[in-house]
Amino acid sequence: MAADFRYQKLEAWLLQGIRDRRWRLGERLPSIRALCREHAVSKATVQHALQRLEAQGLLEARPKAGYFVCLQATTVQQPLGRARLAAPAPVTVSDLLLDIMRRSAAFDLLPDFDAGDLPSGIVALNRSIARSLRRQKGDAFQYYDDPAGDPGLREQLTLHLSRRGYRPEPERLCITSGCQHALFLALMASCQRGDVVAVESPGFYGAMQLIEQLDLQVVEVPSSSASGMDLDALEAVLQRWKVRACIVSPAFATPAGALMSDVAKKRLLALAEQHDLAVIEDDIYADTALGPVPDPLKALDMDERVILCSSFSKCLSRDLRLGWVSGGRWHARILHLKLVTQLASSRYLQQGVAEFIADGSFAAHLRRQRNRLREQRDQLLALLHAWPGSTRASTPQGGLAAWVELPETVDTLAAYPEALKQGIVMTPGPLFSASGQFRNCLRISFAHPWHEARVQALNRLPGMLLQQ
Repeated sequence: MAADFRYQKLEAWLLQGIRDRRWRLGERLPSIRALCREHAVSKATVQHALQRLEAQGLLEARPKAGYFVCLQATTVQQPLGRARLAAPAPVTVSDLLLDIMRRSAAFDLLPDFDAGDLPSGIVALNRSIARSLRRQKGDAFQYYDDPAGDPGLREQLTLHLSRRGYRPEPERLCITSGCQHALFLALMASCQRGDVVAVESPGFYGAMQLIEQLDLQVVEVPSSSASGMDLDALEAVLQRWKVRACIVSPAFATPAGALMSDVAKKRLLALAEQHDLAVIEDDIYADTALGPVPDPLKALDMDERVILCSSFSKCLSRDLRLGWVSGGRWHARILHLKLVTQLASSRYLQQGVAEFIADGSFAAHLRRQRNRLREQRDQLLALLHAWPGSTRASTPQGGLAAWVELPETVDTLAAYPEALKQGIVMTPGPLFSASGQFRNCLRISFAHPWHEARVQALNRLPGMLLQQ
């Protein structure tokens, strides 16, 4: 690096310190005040240098705590491999996904491993639900809930979302059976059979399932592991083909944990207006943020083109099966489809979760969870650092997983059966592409603690994958 300016000299010094392991993965750098004093530079100079290293994925800013090393500088920093741009096509979801789900292994290498006691937040959640059950009186059990969902839960969700810059009226929310159901309703409301839907690539395999079931076509838009959907590629797609809807996860998109900037969000909305596009926002990972929680894309939506979908599955419990959707101009249609596809949601379950949010237990749970996920992410990245030098991994600032790219000779699909023989369940890269791309990639989750058994399983993977 040419170090002509003070911030460049400081950046080079910090970068060399990270390379030399002066500060190791997960360790805190000296404070801004200390760096100002030691290098005789201004606060603005220090902040500029730190922000440049943060943009490279080497540092992570934690509120009121400082800057921490989140990736060793010996790791290759080029963007991970991009998807190929291809014409819209029907979708066929692999049976491999069904096998992974049967093993409850979507976010765990060792799904049969006993991880110990329930977290305190889940214990509190169960108590709230139990109290809701005990409060049931008379013949209330004989009646269905409002198709839109329990008013108390919708009110709590309104308050929760308002902290992120979006405050919908409770009547603009509909409770669903998880985020997958919310996405299903959004696609049914905004698309017709044969329509083209743009998706991130690599992207969420659950969206591929829905597109297949609804007899829609998919066009894959390349996505960066750091910044999400490539909007230049999306614009090229929109100019070439008639796309009816776009499914996007601006906040920590799976599988890499990408985070879309506000500038990119505004451009996406401008493209949606220009090309008459429904934007289906999968916001399920936002509350797993390891730093500030980003505002949803929906907060910038002035034209009611964004259908916001989310749930408690990733930030609280997979087992709740409670989600929500704010449907913009399609909301009335979504309410009707909710009635048709689910009829109603469980009243006592919704009331228990509403109480859990209202008494502050949910916020406390999120604080504990974020600390736990940050620690587990850092452990995963440290373990991956010992893999062969040509291996690259994303550095997610939220979500539950990292995206790992291995040498091109590796075939993760072919290695899947061998891993199963050793009790390890991988999530191969082609699951995240409608066209079977990313055979040399894996999604590896940090949702669970890195106990010795999981560490050993992870450390056995390179041998299996590289011996093909």
